[in-house]
Amino acid sequence: MLVHIIEKELRDIVGSAKFAVNFSIGTALILLSFYTGAQNHRIAQEQHEAALAANVRQYEGVTDWMRVQSFRIFLPPQPVAALVNGVSNDIGRTVEVRGRGELRSQDSRYGDDPIFAMFRFLDLDFIVTVILTLFAVLFGYDAVNGEKERGTLRLTFANAVPRTVFITGKCAGTFLGLAVPLIIPFLLGALLLPVFGVPMSGPDWTALALVTGAGLLTMGAYLLLSVWVSARTERSSTSFLVLLSVWIMTVIVLPRLSAAGADLFVSVPSMDEVNSQKSRFMSQLWNEDRTKMNGFTPANKGDVQEVMKEFNRYMQTLADDREKRFNEFAGRLNEERANRQMEHRRLTQYLSCLSPAALFTLAASELAGTSLRLEEEYLAQAREYQKEYARFMKEKTGTNTGGFAMVFRMVTDDNAEKPKPINIAEVPAFRFVPPAAEAGLPPFTIFSGTIALYALLSFAGAYRAFRTYDVR
Repeated sequence: MLVHIIEKELRDIVGSAKFAVNFSIGTALILLSFYTGAQNHRIAQEQHEAALAANVRQYEGVTDWMRVQSFRIFLPPQPVAALVNGVSNDIGRTVEVRGRGELRSQDSRYGDDPIFAMFRFLDLDFIVTVILTLFAVLFGYDAVNGEKERGTLRLTFANAVPRTVFITGKCAGTFLGLAVPLIIPFLLGALLLPVFGVPMSGPDWTALALVTGAGLLTMGAYLLLSVWVSARTERSSTSFLVLLSVWIMTVIVLPRLSAAGADLFVSVPSMDEVNSQKSRFMSQLWNEDRTKMNGFTPANKGDVQEVMKEFNRYMQTLADDREKRFNEFAGRLNEERANRQMEHRRLTQYLSCLSPAALFTLAASELAGTSLRLEEEYLAQAREYQKEYARFMKEKTGTNTGGFAMVFRMVTDDNAEKPKPINIAEVPAFRFVPPAAEAGLPPFTIFSGTIALYALLSFAGAYRAFRTYDVR
């Protein structure tokens, strides 16, 4: 009996004109998202390679390592990030590294092309949260009351059909009728990735498969919710209006309202406020050091070279002390802001858990490595690289270059042999290690599990509502 009901639903869905139109649109958009993702990855890779080359070219012909005051490092594009953008386009891709001082990322994709900040990229997150969830509403809003209006529900129950079997077959058949055909464009889109040169590894394919599965699960949650509402209302027009309101609230309003709601309970100081405090403290340190500089007295006033060396050492001592005091002050500010920001993010996630669509966004970005952890990981690795870079430059120059140190050199022999250009390739290379997919699996499981819980609750609601539904 259950199999016959599922087969009937499959025939009704696949044979309808509504399915043909929606499947054609969905297929086109899914394939387009994979195509644009592959093209964006290619462009991002070309820009990354060009930036690396330009970073090296700026030091062509330089003969003194003291003139290498900074070195830029770049966030390389990641394959799955092209399909699940997350925050990858919002954060800065470039960090200017000096021997000392704070690091800040800059040059975001949206900073380069502001138009993309207004019109976001077409990725799998958009496909699932907007397109597939809307498809689920369109195919589920009249699942029960629509059959009653057409008279087919009374005809079905003229036979000895248990209500449990009917509602189960209705839900399963409708979901299979939508999900199974949509797997085809997802598979075709995945085949486009190696064709366009996107270097997908084993973990990348696994992440993509899990994200696709979570997307279909999200669609299923909205479909079961639609069946529940259909079983709770008499007219299909009423259920459509109710579901459209729910869709707008959960897909568009709640994800944006959750961050605003968290602002009411957790206040996070802006970066401008933090940077202003840092700037004032650094100015205070500079004023103190200027007083110390004015009081500098060399031990040997007769030898100019010795005076310069002694002054350089004195300046390095001041710079090291200034950096230590500034880092302690900045560290406290950063830690306080990071703690508040973490609390704000946690509360935002709790509030957004009311929306299955927002849960999918969080789950997909965690597994794709494009969640909020991406910038934190990038800057953490940049800070580790800064230590390596500082050690290298100290070996080359004898001092820790960069920051606010002042170093003087004198050349007195005009007939000396002209120095050879430095080999900038000796600078240690920065290799970004993206967050492992395993690290994003626990939060992905939690978010996806919550979506599954919503689906089960919706099915339970539909089952209970249909037990007392008037089929006449």
